[in-house]
Amino acid sequence: MLRVTDLRVPLQADADAAALTAALKKLRLKPDAVTEWHIARRSVDARDKSDVHFVYAVDIAVKGSEKALLARLRPGTASLTPKTPPLCSRKAAPRAQAPVVVGMGPCGLFAALYLARAGLCPVCLERGEPVERRQNTVEAFFSGGKLDTESNVQFGEGGAGAFSDGKLNTGIKDPRCRQVLETFCEHGAPDSILWQAHPHVGTDRLPQVVASIRREILSLGGQVLFGARLTELIVQDGRLAAIRYETAGIVQELSCTQLILAIGHSARDTFTMLDASGVPMEQKPFSVGVRIEHRQQMIDRSQYGAAAGHEMLGAAEYRLHARLPDGRGVYSFCMCPGGQVIAAASEKGGVCTNGMSPYARDGVNANAALLVDVRTSDFPSAHPLAGISLQRAWEKAAFIAGGSDYKAPAQRVEDFMKGRISSGFGEVLPSYRPGVEKADLTPLLPAFAAQGLKAGIPLLARQLRGFDHPDAVLTGIEARSSSPVRILRSETMQSAISGLYPAGEGAGYAGGITSAAVDGLRAAQAVVETVS
Repeated sequence: MLRVTDLRVPLQADADAAALTAALKKLRLKPDAVTEWHIARRSVDARDKSDVHFVYAVDIAVKGSEKALLARLRPGTASLTPKTPPLCSRKAAPRAQAPVVVGMGPCGLFAALYLARAGLCPVCLERGEPVERRQNTVEAFFSGGKLDTESNVQFGEGGAGAFSDGKLNTGIKDPRCRQVLETFCEHGAPDSILWQAHPHVGTDRLPQVVASIRREILSLGGQVLFGARLTELIVQDGRLAAIRYETAGIVQELSCTQLILAIGHSARDTFTMLDASGVPMEQKPFSVGVRIEHRQQMIDRSQYGAAAGHEMLGAAEYRLHARLPDGRGVYSFCMCPGGQVIAAASEKGGVCTNGMSPYARDGVNANAALLVDVRTSDFPSAHPLAGISLQRAWEKAAFIAGGSDYKAPAQRVEDFMKGRISSGFGEVLPSYRPGVEKADLTPLLPAFAAQGLKAGIPLLARQLRGFDHPDAVLTGIEARSSSPVRILRSETMQSAISGLYPAGEGAGYAGGITSAAVDGLRAAQAVVETVS
């Protein structure tokens, strides 16, 4: 197909058709020359608030030779677009033992799907519940019920991404990214994720997609064991020989010579077990901060000006970053338009926050993580798990400040800047459930982070008008935007323990749904290419 880019189209109901017309004009073709076409990308250009418009890229298949047509056009007018190869195009060599995948977040899910399509019938262990039951468990916790430490926002089928905005944008450049998006569509995600500049599925739709992928894995002979937590690696002569896992209070042993470790960034007990087993790990920088909430209407006005509210635009997003005087970064992360702040605890006695939004992004508030860099030099020791101890300490402090019942400490931006506890909330009401307690967030954060946020908020307000609104709400604490640990691996994707393939966010090699899924595919391909 031919791809035509940089097509400027006004905000209008028939914008897609207008983009095709513009593409045909550039190609000097009539509509009857087209055999197939689709939108490759659509983004919003709002740099000039008086002229907000779409920018399209369109893929077009035409009658006759596309290469010959391309040769007649002025260079740069269009380019040939290759088809995306299938997720798995060949069967793997048979092996005595089925590979094992631990964790069924995006990394493990896509690794297992690849292995299943390769004919290897993987055995998947997931400590949490199937996504359908997990939704009920999480909702009960949000409503003030008991925290389930094995099935929550962090643990369970779909991983932490199942309770998020379902954002699929990524900074990595890998052809597998397109395979991930197309696979999501095969399993029920909206086709719009194939062309959105910032694709998202939404927390209301992603669980159905996840369950559909699991059903395909099962249909191809794979197994998925829920409520199964990895507890031990059995290593012989430097090679993985078997594993032990606990299910319903009973320890089971399973022969295993190839294991994809896709445990996510919050499996702290598993990290401890891996360290005790001699798996090489190292400290990794991460970030700490809070969630910041504004009225979505204000974000729309700031980003789109007079075009805010246009039916073709939807809820506006933002991505902000600034450099502090001490060299640290302060930045927004995981911005959720029209969403809510959620309780993302996975351990008793700790409060941590995250954000999520439905596909429609039609909530009153916008929220995002507001974070400051944490360097390994900030860690209390050289131990590879020292970053985890920092996370725990900060989350425990937030738990106590919130009343020790999983409510979260919250504060208006103006009050945070002036160092006083809020007497109430104004234009922006906190969305966190099971609720918030008014508290001063400054002593709950490390000094460099509290100072960094206070210095950073005015800097970021220069990039987004109203970001420093007095009534914006800060809810603490967020310290799990990425893993504080990296599990070392070689070019073959294996740990120093042969047969162990650390992958995804928890292993320190991804950040977000798409990059985690891609890393899972890379690990699965390595397993297929290495016969145990």
